[in-house]
Amino acid sequence: MAKIIFYEDRDFQGRSYAVTADQPDMHAHLNRCNSIQVESGCWMIYERPHYIGHQYFLKKGEYTNDQQWMGFNDSVKSCCIITPKDTSL
Repeated sequence: MAKIIFYEDRDFQGRSYAVTADQPDMHAHLNRCNSIQVESGCWMIYERPHYIGHQYFLKKGEYTNDQQWMGFNDSVKSCCIITPKDTSL
């Protein structure tokens, strides 16, 4: 199961929100996002709800501040899991 955790402050501080499925609108859960832990899977995060705006691809790892995923600002309002395509069919 893919899992990503968003934190309002840098260095994994402040209020957090853990996600294991696509989230089209996270504005009720976070005011801002300044650090992220991707525990498993690959994710696309978006700066606006409903998968709109700048998008950033994140793989497993720790992102202690928004500069590490090349973010323009501290806004993350939606995200989705990126699944590998099965080419053996």
